Amino acid sequence: MVVEVLCSERFEDKAPAEIAATLLDEETYLCSVSTMYRLLRQRRALRERRNQLRHPQYKKPELLATRPNQVWSWDITKLKAPGAWTYFYLYVIIDIYSRYVVGWCVTHSESTETAKELILDACLKQGIAEHQLTIHADRGSAMTSHGVARLLSDLGVDKTHSRPHVSNDNPYSESAFKTLKYRPEFPDRFGSLAAAQDFCTEFFRWYNTEHRHSGIAMLTPECVHYGRAEEVVAARQRVMAAAYTKHPERFVRGGTRSLPLPTAAWINAPEPSRGDAEKGPAS
Repeated sequence: MVVEVLCSERFEDKAPAEIAATLLDEETYLCSVSTMYRLLRQRRALRERRNQLRHPQYKKPELLATRPNQVWSWDITKLKAPGAWTYFYLYVIIDIYSRYVVGWCVTHSESTETAKELILDACLKQGIAEHQLTIHADRGSAMTSHGVARLLSDLGVDKTHSRPHVSNDNPYSESAFKTLKYRPEFPDRFGSLAAAQDFCTEFFRWYNTEHRHSGIAMLTPECVHYGRAEEVVAARQRVMAAAYTKHPERFVRGGTRSLPLPTAAWINAPEPSRGDAEKGPAS
């Protein structure tokens, strides 16, 4: 009986001395405080008697893409709507290797069905085969929904998720949203859903076909995604070589070289092991 009282919901988070005092105030005596400690110690319940909420250990995602359509990242951001505290929801799927936006949409609400339709449409347009693609997202309700998980399983697409409250686990989506919202023409609010859709249509056309990224040799996402990167870099090199031949004095380093093509894109590249760090760079 004593242990039942000590471990009851009423007393589970109280020290034996406090329990004994409370019971005495209610004209009840069960046993001494030392006996309470002994009984709890025997049952290994001395430190904590409540059922504990154990937070799962989330593994850091480490994803590598060495070509387009190998790893996609997707996320949802809010766009301010006309009324106070009202929003439209922008869904974006981006290829982390090429930075090409393979799918997007703007809706009135966040929903699993919208996410499923967008992912399915992007996979069909890009001709994604089974076990070709991994899709990475954060832990929003639509991202972790059973409906999206079932769709990805049916498509043969792997999925990973960011750790809670770690924005660096989804850097490509975050970067795309930052580029969107820092555009000079980005409005404080959108007057209608149609206005938001029109703005995003023009933005993603520019983002895919005109915007040059430092992470992909100052090429456009479309150029890298559809395999024209080597051709464009070679053409740039020819232009620079001709300029060097004509005016070598303008090139203080004595030569010309274009930015290198990207070879890989990581979400959380693994840290080098201690042994590798001690070896240092190869000579």
